[in-house]
Amino acid sequence: MSRKSRAKPPSPFRRFNSSPEVIRLVVLMYVRFPLSLRNVEDLLFERGIDICHETVRLWWNRFGPLFAGDIRRQRVSRMRGFRHWRWHLDEMYVKLNGEMVYLWRAVDHEGEVLESYVTRTRDKAAALTFMKKALKRHGAPEAITTDGLRSYRAAMNELGNAEKQDVGRWANNRVENSHLPFRRRERAMLRFRQMKSLQKFASVHANVHNHFSLERHLTDRQTYRERRSAALAEWQVLAS
Repeated sequence: MSRKSRAKPPSPFRRFNSSPEVIRLVVLMYVRFPLSLRNVEDLLFERGIDICHETVRLWWNRFGPLFAGDIRRQRVSRMRGFRHWRWHLDEMYVKLNGEMVYLWRAVDHEGEVLESYVTRTRDKAAALTFMKKALKRHGAPEAITTDGLRSYRAAMNELGNAEKQDVGRWANNRVENSHLPFRRRERAMLRFRQMKSLQKFASVHANVHNHFSLERHLTDRQTYRERRSAALAEWQVLAS
């Protein structure tokens, strides 16, 4: 084996003066919690860390997709081949410079967001592109629950998996409730200005939220504390 092939990949933090621990903390605070850039700046200043709010913006843009990608790859490797995997698909309105666009989302039976995709239309072409992207990355589920939007049926007919579709009045509550964390985060950010930034943030936020979604209301306090500690430790390893 050559020396070049044995070499470790360069650290993504190598060109930054701040430590990886501070960068991880900044990205976690901004993406996970409904805080503005200046909120994060002020909270860090109370901890003795003096950075500009534009630095917060730079770091989440640079490292947020990197951290989210690591979380998603681990999730995909665990769930591929799961026999009783059920997806819930839905689209929500998001305001972009005063214009309403659509954020398509795929959520599994555990409430974790699998895929996010932003479009200006809500037609068959948009649904088909979104579903192809989700199926390619995550594999095929056992069933797909949707609302009554006919674009889903048209797209699934073309994909050849229309028999997996399930449409029911209350069947899609799982994905409807999963909108709430993103809505809270959207209000803190006031608005999005570009499709690209909305797409990036929606994807990063979904994966970070998945990682720290510990079903607090379904477990006792001791179990929740253990899961929270494990999630934080895994985050520090993923983002190292």
